Amino acid sequence: MSDFLLPDIGEGIVECEVVEWRVAEGDQIEEDQPIVEVMTDKALVEITAPEAGVVTKLYVAQGQIAKVHAPLYAYQVDGNSETESKLDVAQPDTNAEPKEQASEAPMASGSPTAAGVAAGRLYNKVPASPAVRRLVREHALQLTDISGSGKDGRVLKEDVLAHLDQASQTATPSSQAAVKTQADTQAPRVEPLRGIRAVMAKRMVEAASTIPHFHYGEEIDVTALLALRERLKPLAEAQGERLTLMPFFMKAMALAVAEEPIVNAQLNAAGSELHYYPQCNIGMAVDSKAGLMVPNVKNVERLTLLEIAREVGRLTTSAREGRVDQADLKGGTISISNIGALGGTYAAPIINAPEAAIVAMGKTQWLPRFDEQGVVQRRAIMTITWAGDHRFIDGGTIARFCNAWKGFLEAPDSMLLHLA
Repeated sequence: MSDFLLPDIGEGIVECEVVEWRVAEGDQIEEDQPIVEVMTDKALVEITAPEAGVVTKLYVAQGQIAKVHAPLYAYQVDGNSETESKLDVAQPDTNAEPKEQASEAPMASGSPTAAGVAAGRLYNKVPASPAVRRLVREHALQLTDISGSGKDGRVLKEDVLAHLDQASQTATPSSQAAVKTQADTQAPRVEPLRGIRAVMAKRMVEAASTIPHFHYGEEIDVTALLALRERLKPLAEAQGERLTLMPFFMKAMALAVAEEPIVNAQLNAAGSELHYYPQCNIGMAVDSKAGLMVPNVKNVERLTLLEIAREVGRLTTSAREGRVDQADLKGGTISISNIGALGGTYAAPIINAPEAAIVAMGKTQWLPRFDEQGVVQRRAIMTITWAGDHRFIDGGTIARFCNAWKGFLEAPDSMLLHLA
């Protein structure tokens, strides 16, 4: 018999939550068969069997915390394991006294069991539809206590409601107060904060308390961008890719970073050095079932729009399933939060440390705007809000950076001049 020890499943991870066991004690398992899903502070991880055998014991219950290098489950290697370590099957005890045979004598008429059977038979004889009987059960009533107004004393829905109304009117003030007090004092549901949500809580507190944030808002006219996307969508779909606006935002951001590289820099832990990154790894906040995750698209400055769209689709799917690779969560240099996808207009985002800036994009709205000749036109307007690290990014820097980004988005054809 062998114990399977929870292995190292990520840098710096010492524990994880058991989300779902795929097997039970006594199950036969094959090599590389999925055994259990665990949630780390990074992502959902699937653990497979190292070899074939029979599961003999699960050491950590579902929903509990497992420690790295501690036993997760026990198994017996294939061989005679099936006969020895299936679920413990009770063997006949030759020394045990014989069990008493069940009595076949009829129940005494005065016993509680007999009374219950009699009441059940009487209940079933009261004519009522299945829906009425369900309504009676939901309100913990007795069908025999309700006077039926239907044919042959059939209990109707109206009879049940009238009975309930009469009962509520005859309830004493003290009993009503007791019910209200009981409802008011019900305890809240308690759920432990674990996994990605626990890490998110910790990091957001650290970022908000250690980084001096300042915010900068702007409007972007994305009318031309929407038209360009509609023209390119069929071409992208022909190659099996879904083209959203996100690849355009990312590509324009990488081009703007070339003009203001300090926005893509990071301050070291001691606060004494600025590290300028040559690559633009743009993170995107994803509202996954496991909590907020920010995977990033690597080297956006080198990718085509189609390649960015492919990465955005892959990372979005992985994040929503809680199965993002560790490498996709590391190395981000700047982030985007698309709150507009859920209907938000404005937000004050918190920086994803150690990055220096993050932008929250609101929903696109069709609004009236004046053109250069003073004529009102219908334009697609998106509100955006930047958050910057005020330790080394000032208002002028973020304004120039935002203007460059905005310029590429409002005149998307201009990005062609900068594409490799």
